[in-house]
Amino acid sequence: MVQASDSRARLGRRRRGGVPASLALALALASSSALALVLTPALGPPAAAQETSRKTAHRAGAEVIAADRAMRLAADRGLVLIDVRSPQEWRQTGVPAGARLVTIHQPDGLIGFLEEMNEALGADRERPIALICARGNRSTLASAALAEAGYSEIYNVREGMLGSPDGPGWLARGLPTDPCGRC
Repeated sequence: MVQASDSRARLGRRRRGGVPASLALALALASSSALALVLTPALGPPAAAQETSRKTAHRAGAEVIAADRAMRLAADRGLVLIDVRSPQEWRQTGVPAGARLVTIHQPDGLIGFLEEMNEALGADRERPIALICARGNRSTLASAALAEAGYSEIYNVREGMLGSPDGPGWLARGLPTDPCGRC
């Protein structure tokens, strides 16, 4: 499990290995609110922006799966479930049972997130992973960033923990959670 405080401690000795230079600037911008402000008017209303985000993640190779299917794949086939929410959210709701915790809210933005993912997975970019957040927005962003960085088998639990138009969510489905004792 990777903790946000661990990320801050390593901030001074971060390496940029594994992140293509062309992606670094795009990720830095994507992790800031500036990109959202630049893109939102061109995309129209928030529903259109969300649909565009979904299409981008699908093109990037992230298959959308239901929370119960992600849980079965993790148990049966070795899929690694990763909760990308914030430590505060982990404390509030608990985390999906067996999930690894790699927050997308890194001090270095998405570049830091990719580095933490490399560490969490031992830089195995072919390992099947499923990403979950609260309602599917951050998992969609993270899926696209991971696909761009070369991860090949990405699943997006877009219904999230709390539910979305894609499904009722991990909690409403009554799927098991673990408390976040180290958050």
